[in-house]
Amino acid sequence: MMNRSTLYLSTALIIGTALPSHAQFDGFVLYNNQNQSTSYLIDEDGQIAHTWSLPSNANYAMALKPDGNIVRGAVNQGNVLNGAAVGGKVQEFTPSGELVWEFVYSSSSYVTHHDLCLMPNGHVLLTAWAVQTNAALQALGYTGTQAKWPTRIIEVEQNGTGGQIVWEWNMLDRFIQYVDPNKPNYMPIADHPERMNINVVTSGGGGGPGGGGDWFHVNGIDYNAELDQIAFSSRFLSEIFIIDHSTTTAEAAGHTGGNSGMGGDFLYRWGKPANYGTPGTQTIAGAVHDVRWIKAGRPNAGYLQFVNNVGGPGNSTTIDAVDPEREGYLYPRVAGMAYGPASNDWRHSCLANSAGQSASDRMPDGNTFVALSDAYMYEVDDQGTVVWQYNASPQKAFRYTCDDPGIIALLGENPCGLTTGIAANDSHGAVQLYPNPANGIVTLGGLARKEVESVVLMDATGREVMDAGQSMQLDVSDLAPGIHIVRVRLLTGELFVERLVVEH
Repeated sequence: MMNRSTLYLSTALIIGTALPSHAQFDGFVLYNNQNQSTSYLIDEDGQIAHTWSLPSNANYAMALKPDGNIVRGAVNQGNVLNGAAVGGKVQEFTPSGELVWEFVYSSSSYVTHHDLCLMPNGHVLLTAWAVQTNAALQALGYTGTQAKWPTRIIEVEQNGTGGQIVWEWNMLDRFIQYVDPNKPNYMPIADHPERMNINVVTSGGGGGPGGGGDWFHVNGIDYNAELDQIAFSSRFLSEIFIIDHSTTTAEAAGHTGGNSGMGGDFLYRWGKPANYGTPGTQTIAGAVHDVRWIKAGRPNAGYLQFVNNVGGPGNSTTIDAVDPEREGYLYPRVAGMAYGPASNDWRHSCLANSAGQSASDRMPDGNTFVALSDAYMYEVDDQGTVVWQYNASPQKAFRYTCDDPGIIALLGENPCGLTTGIAANDSHGAVQLYPNPANGIVTLGGLARKEVESVVLMDATGREVMDAGQSMQLDVSDLAPGIHIVRVRLLTGELFVERLVVEH
């Protein structure tokens, strides 16, 4: 068990205790310290609700599945390539610590590192390094003198007790240069922000061509199922990016195809216009981590949120969010100008600073969760009042609400004392869903319409897929099959949570 203690900021606050506010901490935090073998799930009181004592160390990236299992990045023994947050394999474990499957992606030519993202179909997105010799890069117009490890993103599907790659994207396919007309992809950098200048100046690895192998230090990845797009953050480029996932692997290697029609090219980038030869304010001054889309049904839903490590006054750490202009699957930009917006659309100034990984999340009640690497974890309400703190300082942590399907599967139907399928008073009976399983119209029973404030349907990842208002009927015929969560909130504030199985 972890010890709780007192951490002194401007005032003394009890670690692991929910503090009075109009919005409270609701749920759990999942984390695994880097290069440690035990994963922790802690509750609002800072108590350990569940642990996984596992046979190998993690690189800290992990996710809770709807069935209560965890998927995590693990440190593969015998990695040839090593660097910050190196992994080499992905694993899934049951709540009791039984290995379900694992996939090793580690050789002298490639290795996974940093982050992972669990997709709604159960696949896992992973970031990787892919080695290129200096000679191969120089043939493309690179002016440096060392081998480099450009970014690769792979999508892995479980295959029995192992896994298989079903989609791949490579930074190598994005390179252009404007130094040698006799070499490939010679084109003006400023005219092609959808591509990557192979001689771009970075903040790490020697500050430009040359330096270490970890070229771009991509450290965060997220998936938007509605758009079928991927976002990732790059520390050494001081940028966040969006690419199209609706492509085939072949299309992702080119410049056409997919919903966007742009193949694997960048659909959007933000943070440092100089990287694509364009004037404009550098809005991400240095390191950036943990980019993610804010989920539907939460404040600023659809914004891209990230940790801007030195983005605030005096190089302080902030959690920033931007709302890119979007037309369908594309992000318009005026030629010769930087991608908008000109500055962040939302900001939380962190209670402490961190130069490392770190993470954040926006919660349905408007709270902001922050995990500051080498500092501590906390949550504030929309007025900036601290409602929760904990003195662990993992490199990254993951926030789950009480009604998350994985939490319910792991801890039972009533993990936080929610009114779950049981009436809170004698004025009505339990919430009923029928039919269940269903493939068409589902009717809510046990409640009167006049008692209901809202009915929301979420998929297994916690993404809101339907806001039914006060309706007592849900049409699920167009939803993907699988476990869904129906969340019914009464005018009294009581919350009911029921699982619904959609099948076709």
